[in-house]
Amino acid sequence: MPASSNKPKRHRKGVMHPTIADVALEAQVSAITVSRVINATGAVRPATRERVEAAIDKVGYVRNMLAGSLASASSRFIAVIVPSLSNIVFIEVISGLQSEFEKQGYQILLANTDYDLDRECQLVRTFLGWSPSALVITGLRHNGPCQRILEEWDGPIAEIMELGDAIDLNIGLDHRAAGRCMARYLLEKKHRNIVYVAAQIAQDYRAGLRYEGHKTELEAVGLNAPLFDMDPLGQFETGARSLDMVLADYPAVTAIHFANDDLATGALLHAQRQGIRVPETIAIAGFNGLPIGQHVTPPLTTIISPRRTIGRVAAEQVIARIEGRHPQNVQTDVGFELSIGDSA
Repeated sequence: MPASSNKPKRHRKGVMHPTIADVALEAQVSAITVSRVINATGAVRPATRERVEAAIDKVGYVRNMLAGSLASASSRFIAVIVPSLSNIVFIEVISGLQSEFEKQGYQILLANTDYDLDRECQLVRTFLGWSPSALVITGLRHNGPCQRILEEWDGPIAEIMELGDAIDLNIGLDHRAAGRCMARYLLEKKHRNIVYVAAQIAQDYRAGLRYEGHKTELEAVGLNAPLFDMDPLGQFETGARSLDMVLADYPAVTAIHFANDDLATGALLHAQRQGIRVPETIAIAGFNGLPIGQHVTPPLTTIISPRRTIGRVAAEQVIARIEGRHPQNVQTDVGFELSIGDSA
């Protein structure tokens, strides 16, 4: 069962949102000038426009897209922002969110960031401008302007997929612990030459958290923890390519800990094509517990992340917050499960 805890967090601000007047004061221009920049009307000098845009970011201003009496109306939609709409991991999270929200008469307004924090900030600004009932956003790392906007907004916010210092609700799993768990398993299987393979780890930073856990376990027993960071992000063909590269650069390697099941499955299928025996010649492990990993031969050893559970629990807690039945600043650890297949 998910474990919940009330954590001391920074104080959420009240209903006093930054206004055009606040932006004007920060930028040292008139409110009319700010309005022209926001609405793209009238001539504004480029230097002035830049100063106003910087002030908007600094004070965390969000344009209210609902005019007059509509601005105080209670919306029945919840904004959901994820990194990808092509990755089954997030599709399953969205499924969990949607099923619970729809039971309570709410619809989701959905967008993806493509792992781009600047795009995330633009989406947050746009979505909050339409006064949603709540916001569900992936991860805890946001750029400075986005963080300020989120902290200024007084509605329920659920930051999902990982655990840490959240603004409001936090539902996810401990990625460092997941990385340590798989590394310990490989060490228990007597592997001493283990390589971690990720793809665009700077963008997929939760894979980086798992690598940190992996590295901690290996270094604790005096082993190096080499990292392969591939490009592009996490596809089957990337996993296949990485297998050749790892074997070429680390001929003594006996196990590869992949950052996700897509990479691991791609490597496993490539090993079969090349006549490389798994796990006898090379052990392969992944993360996520995707269905495809259990339908390949040999079945993949992986960490199962409870994706639909994350979505379901996040939705339940958001609805409770909207209805005043749930406190702010609750963290829920949904945990994970080591699934031992025959690949490692």
